[in-house]
Amino acid sequence: MAATDYYKALGVPEAASADAIKKAYRKLARKYHPDANPGDPVAEERFKEISAAYQVLSDPEKRRQYDQMRRFGVGGMGGFRPGQPGGQSGGWQRIDLEDFEGLGGFGGLGDMFASIFGGGAARTRGPAATRRRTGPDRHITVGVSFTVAARGGQISVTLPLEEECSNCKGSGAEPGTPAEPCPQCSGTGQISLVQGGFSVQRPCPRCYGRGVLIKSPCRECGGDGSVARRRRIKVRIPAGIEDGEKIRLRGKGEPGVSGGPPGDLYLTIQIKPDRFFRRDGLDIHCTVPIRVVQAMLGTRIRVRTVHGKRVELAVPAGTQGGTRFKLKGQGIKKGDKTGDQYVEIAITVPEELTDEERAMVEELGERSSFKE
Repeated sequence: MAATDYYKALGVPEAASADAIKKAYRKLARKYHPDANPGDPVAEERFKEISAAYQVLSDPEKRRQYDQMRRFGVGGMGGFRPGQPGGQSGGWQRIDLEDFEGLGGFGGLGDMFASIFGGGAARTRGPAATRRRTGPDRHITVGVSFTVAARGGQISVTLPLEEECSNCKGSGAEPGTPAEPCPQCSGTGQISLVQGGFSVQRPCPRCYGRGVLIKSPCRECGGDGSVARRRRIKVRIPAGIEDGEKIRLRGKGEPGVSGGPPGDLYLTIQIKPDRFFRRDGLDIHCTVPIRVVQAMLGTRIRVRTVHGKRVELAVPAGTQGGTRFKLKGQGIKKGDKTGDQYVEIAITVPEELTDEERAMVEELGERSSFKE
């Protein structure tokens, strides 16, 4: 059997978002579902293909592992073909995923295969509909202002989430309506497929791994068992968090299956640049312009800090452009460490002078102190 590229199976690019993958799957599932194409083996095979693709690409961890396999030339589980090493000419080879355990020399292929193709779940006994499973984790990137990242604070995040349907409690069936065991998987929720020379266990494409067929889909979720919601949550940002760091929110991911607990939500922090402040570890840097006369005679300026207050700084007479002053303890506080703030002086020169001003500057220019 030729290898299947899961991205091509769903008709999405490799960089497709989770929402785009889900949308593509639902569209194709409605088109090729066996109930909508009775007696059509081509549609049934296509449905199996897109269901297998969605099972992997909808899970962030399985998708990451699948992408790694594709980069090594094992995309769609087609790295071994009949008639090649690892396969059997004119037939297929059944493999127990447990055989791969402990093969560290293969880069953890056993765990990778088991995770992607649900080897552990395939050996579970009993109807799939009664098995509680933790929902998948969700990963999003959120923008945080420079000052909030520096001193900590709270932000609001709007999440497009799939939540368990309150009407059917995640079963997908209209409350009070019966469901019957799926004849294709005999109520196990798993089927055995041959792909790329291997026999692997996957969720049943007809019952979506539930183990039962829903005769009367829930009127609220259409049989999905979950509904799309937009939820606004408050997130505490710790002081000193860095760009690219992640915050884990337990139980804020996708809903679980059959009453299982929800997954976790991972927020990747993206710090927005600031027009005044720059960061180097726990230290803060900024540039303050002063007039040339102030640099010559000396002055006192008030400098803004990331903590929201202003600190007075004495600039001595004769200060040169590029001179840096340290405001001790005005940097970022993280744990028991505190950085400093460095203020660099930039001297501004008038772009235009009146005739009288020009004459005064020319006179000064003739003085000895200005000729050195």
